[in-house]
Amino acid sequence: MLLCAMYFIMYVDRVNLSVAGPLLQTELHLTDTQLGAAFAAFGWCYALFQIVIGWAGDRFGPRRTLAVSGLLWSAGTLLTGITTGLPGLVISRLVVGLGEAGTIPTATRAITNWVPRIRRGFAQGFTHSSARAAAAATPLLMVTLIALLGWRGSFIVLGLISLAWVAIWYGYFRDDPRDHRGVTAKELAQLPPYHGRTTHTAAPLQWWLALGRRMLPVTLVFFAHAWTLWLYLSWLPKFFIATYGFDLKTSALYSAAVFVAGVIGDTAGGVLTDFLYRRTGDLDSSRRNVIVLSFAGSLSCLAGVMYFNDQIAVTLFLGAAMFLLEMAEGPIWSVPMDVAPSHSGAAGGFLSTAAGVAAAASPWAFGFIADVTGSYRPPFLMSIALLLVGVALAFFIRADLPLKVPGDEPLGQTAGTPS
Repeated sequence: MLLCAMYFIMYVDRVNLSVAGPLLQTELHLTDTQLGAAFAAFGWCYALFQIVIGWAGDRFGPRRTLAVSGLLWSAGTLLTGITTGLPGLVISRLVVGLGEAGTIPTATRAITNWVPRIRRGFAQGFTHSSARAAAAATPLLMVTLIALLGWRGSFIVLGLISLAWVAIWYGYFRDDPRDHRGVTAKELAQLPPYHGRTTHTAAPLQWWLALGRRMLPVTLVFFAHAWTLWLYLSWLPKFFIATYGFDLKTSALYSAAVFVAGVIGDTAGGVLTDFLYRRTGDLDSSRRNVIVLSFAGSLSCLAGVMYFNDQIAVTLFLGAAMFLLEMAEGPIWSVPMDVAPSHSGAAGGFLSTAAGVAAAASPWAFGFIADVTGSYRPPFLMSIALLLVGVALAFFIRADLPLKVPGDEPLGQTAGTPS
């Protein structure tokens, strides 16, 4: 639940500027280009430091790494509330991006140590569902805070909430479940061996190349997923406004309904991949088949958006596409734990880097295609094509073959379910 809280809080701090942007723009006398530069500042740090911070999570442990990350994105959020111009705004967003970079890969490392393999899909899906819940809740939350406290006060409050999470996390969490007094012997018997903090004793270049090769298929698959997800995150409200003439409030309600479907899909996909693994004992197919079902179903529903004009029907198709797309989160994010349990932070960094690149490219491509074609529907064709590629690439994922790295054996063994 602490990780769920982190995903929710972190996502709110990530997108709050998009809601408060018009107010900042007026008070700070910013042009659209300058405001866009502030938006982009987050993405640069977020994309560039994923693997580095994920590696730090492996090297120094999730407890310390996520605490430091939380301090950084809290500081960036607080700085946004006191900024007086463009330079300060850009710096504050760079700090937020640096703080949030690598948090999901590091959380993946924490889950690796705390969750048996047969429940990892659910753990990943359930935590990621909190981010989708934040996507639905952030506009209303920010509007409420701004009405009560002004835009500066809203950032100060959110920064303080993030600091409170850091204090609770560092005080409660332990990297090794065996060091936590609240964990029972029965629970410990079900957990995988604790791998400890990695030292990467293998040759660095050899290790990174081996990890990169093993993670490449799932990283490309996740790029296809993230491309489509950022299409929703960036353009869904504008799609409803431009296509059906909705006002901002109505558009937000329709968009929220679509994101709620994603919240359910995250957990459902995690539950399904775990069920298939328990039922068949085939780890590889239990991950791959849910991803294939997710992508194939989502692109089919997106195709429906192209051929229907009724606003209710299109919303239902978009909601179904979002539900099915998000079913892939659990199995995709389980793969770093399956392939490299002692390096799942660094392995997850590859996935998050792909997501960062997609976050920068997908919104721009949507807008460009919409401008060229004069319609908000053709950009969905690119997502359909990428999801088709993702289906094909899913068959190259080998979750059942863990990466062997000399010097990274687990620190001790426990009885019960093998890792």
